[in-house]
Amino acid sequence: MVFVAGFEDNPLKNNILSMNIGKRSDYVQRMNRARHIVYIVLGISLVVFMVIAGLAIYTEGVGKFIEIVESLNPLYYLASFVVLFIGYLIDFPKWQRYIHALKIKISRWDSFVIYFSMFSMDITPGRWGRAVVSYTINRVTRVKFTRIFPAVVADIFTDFIGFAILTLVSAFLVGEYVLPSVIITAVLLLPFVFLFIERPFRFVKRKLARFGGLRSFLEAGELYFEENKRLRRRDYLYSIAFTLPSVVLNGLALFLVILAFGVHVGIAQLPIVMFIYSSSLLFGIVTGVPGTLGITDAALVSYLSLFFSGLGVTFGVAAAITIFFRIVSVWFVEGFGFAALFYSLRRWDIPKG
Repeated sequence: MVFVAGFEDNPLKNNILSMNIGKRSDYVQRMNRARHIVYIVLGISLVVFMVIAGLAIYTEGVGKFIEIVESLNPLYYLASFVVLFIGYLIDFPKWQRYIHALKIKISRWDSFVIYFSMFSMDITPGRWGRAVVSYTINRVTRVKFTRIFPAVVADIFTDFIGFAILTLVSAFLVGEYVLPSVIITAVLLLPFVFLFIERPFRFVKRKLARFGGLRSFLEAGELYFEENKRLRRRDYLYSIAFTLPSVVLNGLALFLVILAFGVHVGIAQLPIVMFIYSSSLLFGIVTGVPGTLGITDAALVSYLSLFFSGLGVTFGVAAAITIFFRIVSVWFVEGFGFAALFYSLRRWDIPKG
């Protein structure tokens, strides 16, 4: 539950246990605050790009790096945007499955828009900022935050499982970094133990019950676990069936960006590309850095230079691929995520029976 902190001064005490979350103006103010944070993180992302480009220029010279950038094939690059967006579209049925399992009554269109608004918060640590959709659904349906939050947790969890499966399978196929991949996957699974297994929460509750100031937090935990029981194993299996092709399409977007820079990768190198994509992202997630900025970028440059040096991928080419891929996977995603987020505000004032 601590992952939702930061959206307001005391979300657990003031909002989670109530049916309504306050005035629309208060929510808009919080969204503006969140938007400014996102702008800062995107600004940091731009600085990371400049550092990577600077290192490439230092290594290969200004003229050579400009030549690399100008070699970009616009058709392959445009295709990477399309493929990545399709990957996000494929994931929507699993979100609908959670909403249905939790018995939340909302129109398919509203659910679709709110689902896409989640991605505006993908640059938050561990993507836990996606909890913002719980507030929006509350305003549309008047359903309590704690009844909706399990859907957010399940969505993040199945996304992680998709990345983990792709990383482990591709690592075995590539024959490199298998043990580190297993260790990182195990570490990232730990937080979900406390969100899916009730016994640790019961233990913490017994220890902290005497502190009156934590009463709201503990009550919220009770409500969360009660609602989370609505999601069955079959719901998660159903979700992973959509998550895996979605993750593969995201990795395929990197494949297309590599092709866009004239690197002659083929089907035989596809497992390597998938490993580079998924493991780089997991390395970033395990650090908790917002948007995995810097960490995933460094991993991408390193992996691309290591695995594809025989195909002519120098540091400058790897840097260009990384920068342009991150524009697709971070900036583009944030763009349509925030467009959906602000569009969803239009639904707030419609009365619900």
